[in-house]
Amino acid sequence: MVVDDDDVTVRHGILCTTLHRTVLDLARTTRLETAVSAGDAALRLVAVDGQLYDTNIADEWRTDLERMCDPGLRGIRQARWVTDFIDGRAQLPGESVSRIQLHRLGFAPPPLQVRVVGAADDEYFLDFGFTRSRVFGEFDGDGKYLEPDLRRAETPADVVLAEKRREDDIRGVTGWGFARWGNEDIRTPENLGRRLAAFGVLPPG
Repeated sequence: MVVDDDDVTVRHGILCTTLHRTVLDLARTTRLETAVSAGDAALRLVAVDGQLYDTNIADEWRTDLERMCDPGLRGIRQARWVTDFIDGRAQLPGESVSRIQLHRLGFAPPPLQVRVVGAADDEYFLDFGFTRSRVFGEFDGDGKYLEPDLRRAETPADVVLAEKRREDDIRGVTGWGFARWGNEDIRTPENLGRRLAAFGVLPPG
């Protein structure tokens, strides 16, 4: 495959394709789950500062990616779909895959990283907001509890306790419910659908 000079850059001393070209090639040639996870991560890199998502930058980046979608390229139909679907507010691959499964289940794109202010002015951001069901959704990967480098507390028990306090505060100020799911639940849309239904979250009838 011939790569144009404009699609080549140097990162950390290594010659590689640009972010746009890398996402395009992944979107054309890999599974949808991989392509969207990569695209979400790329948009997060360029359009997110702290918890602020700059939609203008995201739209411009997507427009530039769309211009690269040459009709003659293999897999371009999926690449165009991915370009339209990606969202930098998804913080983890598990959230990206969750978004795909929600789409397959017939859900409209839910709000992402929903901001809630707690009773003592603590600021929280929830992965998903299911407005019709008045339920927040959170993808919980195992690393959040088990990996020392990813934990935000000393021990797994401390993480669980902190999460309970956070959830209680959010429930108290909003009156909304909580749905949590993990890796097993996003393996198929059916798995996620059953998990969400247990919390009263159903796709539009």
